[in-house]
Amino acid sequence: MTHILIVEDEERIAAFLTKGLGGAGYAVSWAASGAEALALARAEPPDLVLLDLGLADMDGMAVLTRLRAAGASPPVIILTARTGVTDTVAGLEGGADDYMTKPFRFAELLARIRLRLRPTSDQAADADPQVLEAAPVRLELATRRAFVDGHEVALSAREFALAQTLMRRPGQVFSRGQLLSLVWGYDHDPGSNVVDVYLSYLRRKLGAERIETVRGLGFRWRKPPASE
Repeated sequence: MTHILIVEDEERIAAFLTKGLGGAGYAVSWAASGAEALALARAEPPDLVLLDLGLADMDGMAVLTRLRAAGASPPVIILTARTGVTDTVAGLEGGADDYMTKPFRFAELLARIRLRLRPTSDQAADADPQVLEAAPVRLELATRRAFVDGHEVALSAREFALAQTLMRRPGQVFSRGQLLSLVWGYDHDPGSNVVDVYLSYLRRKLGAERIETVRGLGFRWRKPPASE
């Protein structure tokens, strides 16, 4: 299983990322300090690192420098509240592969993670599909286009992200809270009814029968019987 190391000293953000990435199928480790991150990376080399710059014991750039000096070569995505161009350039020139500012949307972060983890060989690339299809619905992830019975359907970025989340795991039940975290991000109001609103949009555009409500639990993309 792909292993992601989260280096973040704010527990709320770390918990949100751990839950979301775990739900997306990744193994996750969390380090609350730079020293702990370096120790974890030595003990169990990660496949990707999410790195906060504003750590209490050392600057995140120092962590990145030490990782690279030790020969560690996993993709590193910086997550930080620093928004200056100088900080962005310094991070990328210092060995980071990507840079996102807080607050961020989880769906965008997940897309960037998948991009950085994408295998280089054609055979391996097939393991991370660029098309999700559950007849008659088809999502083309690279072009962000949706089709029903071969006819293109216009979806907003948020609608597409919600459909993609559900279709990646047909039959799996997602609670409102999970969908809110995965699609809207940790900074969104947990009391909002935005999930229900966007599910109604998707049902209208992709077919009401495709998205099932599981009473008291949440929602899922209908998994067709084997005969279909």
